[in-house]
Amino acid sequence: MASIYQLKPAFQRLLRPLVRTLARSGVTANRVTVAAVVLAFAVGAALFLCAGHRVLLLLPLALFVRMALNAIDGMLAREHGQASKLGAILNELGDVVADAAMYLPLALRPEFPAVPLVVLVVLAIVVEMIGVVGVQIGASRRYDGPFGKSDRAFMFGALGLVLGLGAPSGAWLGWLLWTLVGFSVLTIVNRARHALAEVGAKEGNA
Repeated sequence: MASIYQLKPAFQRLLRPLVRTLARSGVTANRVTVAAVVLAFAVGAALFLCAGHRVLLLLPLALFVRMALNAIDGMLAREHGQASKLGAILNELGDVVADAAMYLPLALRPEFPAVPLVVLVVLAIVVEMIGVVGVQIGASRRYDGPFGKSDRAFMFGALGLVLGLGAPSGAWLGWLLWTLVGFSVLTIVNRARHALAEVGAKEGNA
């Protein structure tokens, strides 16, 4: 199913000149990965500590920067010979930790209903875990939609923008979050199904 992740190649083309400059300057992929996690914790702390809806405007800005950092670290690893086992661990673990650090503090804010938000964050961890499990069973790392990491970032960024500009929260937000919970469950099923189908196709061709 369609996902914002499919726009990643076009985004990478825009970032490639910057990535070349960073590589020449000695910036490493692992440092960029860690920077993305530090950014997530800083924004999460601000969301927890700062009252008032304006702080939610940090979300779209920070999520865009984090998305760029995630693309940059991958390009540095693949295109500039910086791939490593440590980098693979940092990349997968960093995504999950950064999501939790940035999104869970929203459950303590008055604008967001806590229960669906926490369920959504927990399922986000499962979504990424299923993607990695595909590799363990002999498939590729699965990025199937409809609600992967990039889609979550877009949705939370949009909510931060709308609520940060003063739109009233209400029952609509709870319904939206539960809908996204449903999309997350569908994403888990899709990733597992496609991983199994990929393995089955390989075994059939063996």
